Amino acid sequence: MFRRLLLIVVAGFFALPCHAEVVRIEVKSRADLLASKSFGSAGPYEKLSGKIYFAIEPRNSANQIIADIDKAPKNSSGKVEFSSDFYIIKPKDLNRGNGTVFYEVSNRGNKSMLGFFDFASASVDPQNASDFGDGFLLEQGFTLLWVGWQFDVPNREGALRTYVAVAREADGRPIQGLVRSDFEPVEKIFEASLADRGHMAYAVADPKDPANVLTVRDSGDGPRHTIARDQWEFTPDGRGIRMAAGFEPKRIYEIVYKSQDPPIAGLGLAGVRDVISRLKYGSAPEVSIAAGAIKRAIGFGASQSGRLLRTYVYDGFNEDESHRKVFDGLMIERAASARGSFNIRFAQPSRDGDPWANFLYPVNIFPFTDAAQLDPETGGRDGMLTHRMKEQYWPKIMYTNSSYEYWGRVASLFHTTIDGKEDVSLLPNVRAYLFAGAQHGPAAFPPPRTVGQQMNNPLEYRWAMRKLLLSMNRWITDGAEPPPTVLPRISDGTLISRDKLNFPKIPNVVVPASPQTARRADYGPDFAKKSIVSYEPPKLGSAFPAFVPQTDADGNDVPGIRMPELLVPLATYTGWNLFNDRSGPSNVMSTTTGSFIPFARTRADRERSGDPRQSVEERYKSKDEYLDRITKSANELASKGYLIKEDIPRIVQQAGTRWDWIIGNTH
Repeated sequence: MFRRLLLIVVAGFFALPCHAEVVRIEVKSRADLLASKSFGSAGPYEKLSGKIYFAIEPRNSANQIIADIDKAPKNSSGKVEFSSDFYIIKPKDLNRGNGTVFYEVSNRGNKSMLGFFDFASASVDPQNASDFGDGFLLEQGFTLLWVGWQFDVPNREGALRTYVAVAREADGRPIQGLVRSDFEPVEKIFEASLADRGHMAYAVADPKDPANVLTVRDSGDGPRHTIARDQWEFTPDGRGIRMAAGFEPKRIYEIVYKSQDPPIAGLGLAGVRDVISRLKYGSAPEVSIAAGAIKRAIGFGASQSGRLLRTYVYDGFNEDESHRKVFDGLMIERAASARGSFNIRFAQPSRDGDPWANFLYPVNIFPFTDAAQLDPETGGRDGMLTHRMKEQYWPKIMYTNSSYEYWGRVASLFHTTIDGKEDVSLLPNVRAYLFAGAQHGPAAFPPPRTVGQQMNNPLEYRWAMRKLLLSMNRWITDGAEPPPTVLPRISDGTLISRDKLNFPKIPNVVVPASPQTARRADYGPDFAKKSIVSYEPPKLGSAFPAFVPQTDADGNDVPGIRMPELLVPLATYTGWNLFNDRSGPSNVMSTTTGSFIPFARTRADRERSGDPRQSVEERYKSKDEYLDRITKSANELASKGYLIKEDIPRIVQQAGTRWDWIIGNTH
């Protein structure tokens, strides 16, 4: 009897899941917000920051998805250790909060969601009233969380990062491999970093290795010309290159070189997973979070961070080590159809894929849609949500994109068939929205003219994002249906090829000849299964079809959520802008910027310039009439679930400010 009981106990022990531990939470700072100011029913908030320490079981199936996890150093218990910075803003009494942790994927180590949702000033350590804007997120009772996931963020105060080990061969030998870096000077320079945007670069392993090759070309798909090895050299730290003759502006320089000691980048994604899982299913007494206080989790990421979330679901990270769902909902903003270099060997997380920067990194790669599709050219069949995750781990997802993502980052691929002939039906757990006419994040107002030929696009769609967040929280809390998907469609002629665009002939405005495209790319035989890139640059195949939203007679997008300032326009708002001569090739779309092209103030003004668009005076009898129409359009959007009713007075006030500027200025 005792032997039988012992066998049962032993069998039960080995049947227990090997699960990750948040081993320790180290709080380095703690402070009340704004002198214990009360935020609605949630009451006073506090902020805490510090470091979280992890130890994961590499044999657990939930961790086998981490690239090179089998080559990670292990502690005496056979686990892989790493750590991450964290920052949390929470109600002091969590029972007064709404029970949802709202996690933002830090974009290159920054904190952005207070600025995005609360119209706050940018801050890595928010402490003044302006750093919290109108307090929207806190008034709603959310617990706000940031956890570092990126290992190579720039060395600056307040940047969140993860600290991971490097992969090694079983016998301890260093792992070497190819790294590729491109850069595009805007003026003549003599030295360039091998990293993107000030990040930490991979150092060359051997400066004399014949695998180190520098080329130059004049367009993304133009022929590469090799620069003789005696014309350039690596910097002493091995993380940059120099050329005595200089690197010329408006050309694409690309260096392929051998480096070693790749960080195990995917551990950062596992850390995010495990922190959220701990808060939902356990407790964190170090930060005063009791068991059961956090009931739900929403993840938010914009641009790079949104692509991280698409990679997170594709690789299957939303199943924790105890086989439970992690995030209940994900808000994936401005990620287009892309993923990124986040969980591969020699990862470069900062690299994206713009018309004139960061060419051919594994960003715009198949698959694009959530449900599986077959690519007839390669024979591959795959889907974002079906790749590694079982349906019970699927989060509810809201995809939001601006028009720029259709022009500059091939967003149409996530909701069309591979051949570009039909629309794809979204899965039941997914909603998607286009913010018509918007650029990659609203520009300031008055709008500047930075890298583009036109003023940057200030179309303000964050009002709608606030409502979508509340809808997401209700969707995961009580199943209330969110507002319907609003996307451009092939079937109704609102998603079209560039040659069918009905854009007006506005003086001194040139429309891009074509949108950005994605091409089939072969990164080598070990890329699909081992996440190892062995072909640099990749071998290219044919392009996938790319489509853009159709426009009306003013040049404004027809499909999508049309914000009040687009429904009652004073200007043409586009998701594209061409580089000015100072900033890049003038026939190429400028990175992430759209255009703001105001209407003429009077009929005489427009006739003098040859502008085919009606002037302001021909559209509106007065400012009061204009604001009345703005109010009506805002109320209609609110009735459909795309705006918060209480935000409408501020939307109208904002519209009035823009009227005054356009009427009072010569453009």
